Amino acid sequence: MIDALLTVMATANGAIHWVDLGLNPIALQLGPLVLRWYSLAYLFGIVLAWWYLLKLLKQPGAPMARRHADDLVFYATLGVILGGRLGYVLFYKPVEYFHNPVEIVRLWDGGMSFHGGVIGTSLGIIYFARKQKLDWLRLHDYVACCVPFGLFFGRIANFVNGELWGKPSDLPWAIVFPRTGFDVARHPSQLYEAGLEGIVLFAILWFAFWRTKARYDPGKLVGLFLLGYGLARFTVEFFREPDSQFAGTFFATTIHMGQLLTLPMILGGIYLIVTAARRRARVEPIAGSESVA
Repeated sequence: MIDALLTVMATANGAIHWVDLGLNPIALQLGPLVLRWYSLAYLFGIVLAWWYLLKLLKQPGAPMARRHADDLVFYATLGVILGGRLGYVLFYKPVEYFHNPVEIVRLWDGGMSFHGGVIGTSLGIIYFARKQKLDWLRLHDYVACCVPFGLFFGRIANFVNGELWGKPSDLPWAIVFPRTGFDVARHPSQLYEAGLEGIVLFAILWFAFWRTKARYDPGKLVGLFLLGYGLARFTVEFFREPDSQFAGTFFATTIHMGQLLTLPMILGGIYLIVTAARRRARVEPIAGSESVA
């Protein structure tokens, strides 16, 4: 995809057209069986997050053992799917889904709310932690370090689907998305989010985990995640076209729904970071390595 984008940028007379990039939302179709890149994005994100979580758990002071990881991933994944879908229904299209409730289960057609997914995942982690008598906040710290994988692939899938495009732009890399109904070049805001929410946020959390003692301050890593994601999303929304159902409303002319939903994340992230040091205590690892004061 990157090679195609660079080629088109070098040869096009004017704006880049999404249709010239050779993208197809469907990755594989065998008769009635349709496999979309959107679905694969979730799969890739979950598998990589699982793999990375196991690497984090090998370090001293881990809040759970390897035997806990599989169940945690199950509860977190369930929270992502259920919370993400219900969040989209409630935050973005409550009236439409109220009149067509059967559409709620059509996950393959897209329509997921990251903020709803965060709530669902958090509830799943808290339930799992209480069930296993583990520290729920430290589990959040470790899971937060793994989330950027899913964010990156999810935003790339949005771009491949030609959805969630940006506002009109005359920048060299602006793209004409056919589903807008207008021959207008726009910011590829999906790629902006993939870079900030996926690559940059992962780098920040990687540095905090591997190069500092942040993992011994309960809440600091998840606080960094909430603050980093919130700032990234709030910023990119200035370049992103508001959702069509909010056209002409407060959530299009003053503040986007995505920005409104990030404000609690930003405030919560700041609080967790500022108060993390006072929660630091002797960490008794579950995995059997030495204690860390």
